[in-house]
Amino acid sequence: MNKQYDAIIIGAGIIGAAVGLELARRGWKTLNVDKNGAAGFGSTSNSSAIIRTYYSTLDGTAMAYEGYHYWRDWAKYVGVEDASGLAHFNECGCLVMKVEHNGYLQKAMQLSDQLGIPYRELNLEELQAFIPDYDPRLYYPPKRPDAEGFAEPTTGMLQGAVHWPKGGYVNDPQLAAHNLQRAAEAAGGSFRFNAEVVAIRQANGRVCGISLKNGEQIDSPVVVNVAGPHSSKINALVGLTDKMKMSTRALRQEVPYVSPPAHYDYTKVGMVTSDSDVAVYSRPASGGMMLLGTEDPDCDPRDWVDPDTMDRNLTDEAVMYIMRMAQRYPQLGIPNQVRGTVEAYDVTEDWIPIYDKTDLPGYYIAIGTSGNQFKNTAVAGKMMATLITACEAGQDHDKDPVQYTMEYLGRTVSIGFYSRNREINQESSFSVLG
Repeated sequence: MNKQYDAIIIGAGIIGAAVGLELARRGWKTLNVDKNGAAGFGSTSNSSAIIRTYYSTLDGTAMAYEGYHYWRDWAKYVGVEDASGLAHFNECGCLVMKVEHNGYLQKAMQLSDQLGIPYRELNLEELQAFIPDYDPRLYYPPKRPDAEGFAEPTTGMLQGAVHWPKGGYVNDPQLAAHNLQRAAEAAGGSFRFNAEVVAIRQANGRVCGISLKNGEQIDSPVVVNVAGPHSSKINALVGLTDKMKMSTRALRQEVPYVSPPAHYDYTKVGMVTSDSDVAVYSRPASGGMMLLGTEDPDCDPRDWVDPDTMDRNLTDEAVMYIMRMAQRYPQLGIPNQVRGTVEAYDVTEDWIPIYDKTDLPGYYIAIGTSGNQFKNTAVAGKMMATLITACEAGQDHDKDPVQYTMEYLGRTVSIGFYSRNREINQESSFSVLG
C-alpha cells in the first residue's frame, strides 16, 4: 500500500520548507521531497539571502516589509530548537544609490511612505561619509570590459542615496531552511531527501500522488511544485507548459567574493548596497569578505541553462562584477583567483514569482522565486497555505481570488497578484531587484 499524505511539497529549499511548515501547522500531514541530500542544499544554499524593504511594486514592497518582521524575530517564527543552531539576521541596513535609471528612487520612497517603512535620504556628502573614499562619478550605462569607455566616467555625479535601516542579510541561508525543516517536523511534517520525482500521477481529473525515480509511489490529493530552478521540469511532467501565460526558466548567475578595500572597516560598518549605475549589488560575507552580484544590465547576455548540466565554474563574468565595483572603490583589488558561487535562478518573464493554483485540481505552484524571494520566506509559506486551504475547500481562485491578511502589517492583499495567467507586470525592474 502506498504511503498517503494530505500534501506533497516538491522541494525543500527555503520556500518549499516554509510551505511544508505552514501546512503542517494547519494540521495537514505533509511530505517535502527533494532530490538533494538535505534541506536548502539546492539554490537556497547559494542565495545572497538579502533582506530588503524597497521594491518596484506596492504589493511586492508590502510583502517584503512583512517578511522582514519574521526575520527580525526568527527564533519566534521557528518556534523550536535546532541542534544545528539558528540562522542569524544581520540587520546592517541597505544603501541604494540614486540614479536616473531607478528614477532617483522616488517611487520606492513613495511606496515606503504608503507602508510606513522608515528610510533616510543622503546627499552626496552624507553618502561619502557612509562609505569613505567612495567614487561618486557616473559610469552609466554599465559596460563590459571589452566595450569602448569601460571604467571611464561619463558626466555627472550620483545624486546621493537612500538608506533603509530595516534590512540586511541572513548569515546562513541553508541553515535557515534546516530551521524550517525542524519546525515542520515538530508540527508533524516529514521530509525525504535524495528523492527525485519522475511523475505526478493523476486520477479522476485531479492529482493523486507522485512517483519517485526508485519506483516508489506516494499518494496525495495535493502536490505543490516548489522546485526552484527545476520548476519548469516539474510542470512539464503534468503538461502545463502551454496552459499558463507566465513561465519560468533557470538563469545562471555568478556571485564572487572579494576582499573589501583595506581602509574600509567593512566588518563593522559594511552594509547591503545596490548601485544601478554600475549594475552591482553587495553585502558583507563571512570572513570579512564582500559578496557581489549583478543587477542584470542590458549589456550582459542572460545565460538560460539546464540546472542539471550547467557549468558551475566561475568565469570572467565574476571578474567583471568586481571590476565594475572597483569603479566605486578605487582601492578594491582584483584577485588572481576569484572565489564565489555559481547558481541557477528560477525566474518568470517579469521576475515576479507565481504563487497560484493550476488548471489541474490539486496541483499548486510556488515558482519563479529564486534570487529575490528569500526575504519573503515566511509570507510565501503562509500565503500558499491560505491559498491551498481555500481552494481545497471549494473556492475558485481564478474567478474569486483568495485574499491574505498580513499578520504584522494588517494589510489584506490578493494572492491573484501572483497569478500564473497575469499579464507581464510593467512596473517590475525586470531584474533580480524584482
